[in-house]
Amino acid sequence: MPRLLFLKQPLTIRSIGVSRPLILRRHLSSKRWQARQLKDHFTREAAVQGLKSRAAFKLLQIDEKHHIFKSGQTVVDLGYAPGSWSQVAVARTQPDGRVLGVDIIPAQPPRGVSTIQGNFLDPQIQAYVREFVRDTKRGRPSPPGCTLNVNYDSRELGSTVNVSQDNVTTVDVVLSDMSAPWYQTTGFGKRSLSDPYNRMMNTSGISFRDHTGSMDLCHAALNFSQEVLRSGGHFVCKFYQGAEDKVLERQLKDLFHKVYRLKPESSRNESKEAYFIGLNRK
Repeated sequence: MPRLLFLKQPLTIRSIGVSRPLILRRHLSSKRWQARQLKDHFTREAAVQGLKSRAAFKLLQIDEKHHIFKSGQTVVDLGYAPGSWSQVAVARTQPDGRVLGVDIIPAQPPRGVSTIQGNFLDPQIQAYVREFVRDTKRGRPSPPGCTLNVNYDSRELGSTVNVSQDNVTTVDVVLSDMSAPWYQTTGFGKRSLSDPYNRMMNTSGISFRDHTGSMDLCHAALNFSQEVLRSGGHFVCKFYQGAEDKVLERQLKDLFHKVYRLKPESSRNESKEAYFIGLNRK
């Protein structure tokens, strides 16, 4: 458990060469984000349609263009919180589909979505996900609309996970909208799972840092897909554009028959965010 430090003076970034107070800077950034959200028509439309966030429209556009989903599929949604991509996946794989969401931060899962809370980069969490999808009946909604919510601390998994590397290619679609979360500095007293603090600022503003961090997450998602995706399965992965994305693109072309880049209309113009879509695993 982390220790708390009590300082006589407020912590600032001055000591490491930046003059503005850390807390003030984060507060102003949060205010700008909130103001931008209020003006955004995708955000308003998401609220009207009962979607968890505006990110749903990114996946909807990808599906309209490339036909990712079919009824009855098994979908793994990495970095699912707050759950808008899982909402889309559940709706488009009905009536017999199953969706498993994995995220490091707590979130109330959409109806019909099974979830695992844990760090996907932890090998034990990945092993548990493989065990989950191995059983093709596990996580199927019965009756329709039931929700299984599984929260695991990787330190507690220990020997309870069978980490065998047998063929577990039971997944039809792997989605990755993962981003490295910001470390929390305020709001520790809040107990709401809908608090967007850890979700609303997932880039640092430093292009190289955001790019390299996204490449690590994309490679983890791709390695996982090599283990679990059926032949003919699909892969969708968010990345921040930069020098290393061409290497990832080549790796995708080795695994999939067709690979596309897409920047959805609902992605902000100023963002370097884009998506790789790998279709039909070889």
